[in-house]
Amino acid sequence: MQSGVQRSLSLQVREEAIRYGVDSSELSGVLGCILGPVPDETMEFLLKKGLRALAQMSPEELLNLPGIGIEKSIRLAAAFELARRMARLMPEDRPQIKSPEDAVALVMEEMRYLDREHFWSLLLNTKNQVLARETISIGTLNSSAIHPRELYKAAVRCSAAGVVLVHNHPSGDPTPSKQDIEVTKRLIEAGNIIGINVLDHLVIGDKKFVSFKARGLM
Repeated sequence: MQSGVQRSLSLQVREEAIRYGVDSSELSGVLGCILGPVPDETMEFLLKKGLRALAQMSPEELLNLPGIGIEKSIRLAAAFELARRMARLMPEDRPQIKSPEDAVALVMEEMRYLDREHFWSLLLNTKNQVLARETISIGTLNSSAIHPRELYKAAVRCSAAGVVLVHNHPSGDPTPSKQDIEVTKRLIEAGNIIGINVLDHLVIGDKKFVSFKARGLM
């Protein structure tokens, strides 16, 4: 049962959204418009979790949060699904990957300065346009840290047709390691099972990169 304070805050959020527009609200206000009143600890968790992680949570996972019943969990999941469908209606704004250089241009300047290994995936549609970029892991690249489930969970949610794997070498030398090759092979095999193609794996160094596809490593 919601308290009088919660009802008051919920009403205030909605009145501000009507008066100033939802786009003027902070994230907590936008979530409040969708969910209605929730316990403070639940809102704190949602804000800390972040939009990307929340978008990947199923209604069943959301149900585990205090104050989130079936109705609220479905509301939030539906809001993210609407956002994904809207994004797919505007493909002309999406960068298209026609070569390794196209993908590198999207990540090089951000990735070359990272002091830890970051493993990302570029999720592509059937026209090789980028639907999303996902961070799969941060830290040393190894088979235990990179699980196919984490990679393909986001790909399936975005209805991706293919993925380009990307990770950096903080040393600046993009030469693939034996571990890089083993992890890539494992991820390709998993993708083949569910029908999502790994189109390339790019290793980013300092102003240099290696394409697994161009090197014949996949």
